[in-house]
Amino acid sequence: MLYDITRLPLDRLLLSCTKATEALARLDERILRSPIGNGFLERQDFLDAVSSLWVDGELVHIEDLVLHDAHMDIRAPTHEMGIANRILRARRQIFGNDPRWALSPSGLSRLRGEDAGDKGDMLARTEVRTLPDPETDDDDTMPLSEELSAIDRLIARSAATLASMTKEDSKPHDRPDTLTRDPDWNEEERLHEWRQALKATGGLPPVLRAAIALDAWQKLEVLQRSPWLGRQLASALLREEGLTLSHLVPLNTGLRAVSRERRNAVGQLERIGAFLESMQEAASLGLKEHDRLLNAKSRMERRLEGRRSNSRLPELIALVLARPVVSTAMIVKALGTTPQGAVGLANQLELREMTGRGRFRAWGVI
Repeated sequence: MLYDITRLPLDRLLLSCTKATEALARLDERILRSPIGNGFLERQDFLDAVSSLWVDGELVHIEDLVLHDAHMDIRAPTHEMGIANRILRARRQIFGNDPRWALSPSGLSRLRGEDAGDKGDMLARTEVRTLPDPETDDDDTMPLSEELSAIDRLIARSAATLASMTKEDSKPHDRPDTLTRDPDWNEEERLHEWRQALKATGGLPPVLRAAIALDAWQKLEVLQRSPWLGRQLASALLREEGLTLSHLVPLNTGLRAVSRERRNAVGQLERIGAFLESMQEAASLGLKEHDRLLNAKSRMERRLEGRRSNSRLPELIALVLARPVVSTAMIVKALGTTPQGAVGLANQLELREMTGRGRFRAWGVI
């Protein structure tokens, strides 16, 4: 095995494990009983996606990601924006499925971007309708039987030729792109090594298992073009172990609070200690953000006093709590109002103006 944990001094990590477990359990319980739980989780997905790129040395603004997710981009999406969107969709897939799904073979295959339906498409065949046999039919009833049979045979040959050409054209796509990928990079073997390392952590505390899984993913460099997936799988492991059933830990937000030198230290013990600290930081930041949103909700709901029962303000409050930023177009789409009505509703809630431009206006919670 390329990744060894037998020499890891577990006793020196006990205190960090306890602190991380306590913080994550407290946040999970808070989210479970929270009146803004769904909106908070949606915000955390956006925040973790942009933080993941920050950890990898890239930059994507969370406002741009929100607009891209709503298909309301104000500029052409960049390559980094595409990666952030993949992370966002991966988090939603992981949390939307069974806790054991992400680390299962089918879940890993789906998250890696493999399509199991391609082979089934290649087995499809074109059905050709055949005309009645001219030998068994009367010449008076089928005066053009021979000509129609010839046309039928021509159609069958053409369909077979097109099917063979399509099959040949699809073969090069099954091979890895040598221009952007290393042909000697055996992802299947590296993934097998990672799963063996994860299996060896059985019986350890969930947070320690997740930290070791993340460290092994980085050291083995499992996927050539998706280094971010290991961090999401570490969060999925915490959910599978039952520690964070109510949410998917935004691990990347905690990693931002830990120095790069510690995250990439030479010593295995220091790296795992940094990952445990990042889990504690992620939970601490999550609790602070939850309290901030809860206070903002209470403040905005005071504006509902004396309003009509069919007022759109409650819907707008739910929208701004679920998104780091909302634009005029997003409000119009979600609430079905006019652009002028959307601006009026946003002004009633005293939201923070994010752009300062009249042509494109966006707001966020103070």
